[in-house]
Amino acid sequence: MPAVTRTRKSAEERREEIVAIGLEQFALNGYKGTSTEAIAREAGISQPYLFRLFKTKRELFLACFEAAHQEIHDTFEQAAEGVAREERLQAMGHAYIRLIEDPTKRLFQMQSYAACSDPVIQERVRSCYGTLVKLVTRLSGEPPERIWQFFSHGMLLNVVASLDLAAIADREPWAKAWVEPIELPPMG
Repeated sequence: MPAVTRTRKSAEERREEIVAIGLEQFALNGYKGTSTEAIAREAGISQPYLFRLFKTKRELFLACFEAAHQEIHDTFEQAAEGVAREERLQAMGHAYIRLIEDPTKRLFQMQSYAACSDPVIQERVRSCYGTLVKLVTRLSGEPPERIWQFFSHGMLLNVVASLDLAAIADREPWAKAWVEPIELPPMG
């Protein structure tokens, strides 16, 4: 029987694997409720090795956040690509809806806001949120009130999806209305 050869993963490959596992764990359990020991165990590494790759739990969380933020950023850019300027906001909105259909992505995003009780995390989340606002503004050319509506609507979509209102829409008229919203009039 031939010997099994194991290929060692590079530190960068291992970091990417840990970030993927961390995203899932943080999405489910939040920043404070997630154990780095559980992440290390799931990755098949020791906790000391995890801390060689990420010096602190906060550093690991921020690496997860950076990956999640980059995906939203790329999603908006790709959605606007080749689309008429006046249709870009709608294209980005539809792309965002598809993105948050993934519960891990949606929950991690919500957990990143909850983790803002840590001032270092808050500063990074705030900065990245501002980057997204500037990106959507630049790509769409829309005025501030439309950008505000876009992000407000996005946050409400997160809540509707997190509460799984579709599951009760057949028996709760208010939930049905929120799952199948009507076009809201422009804000004054």
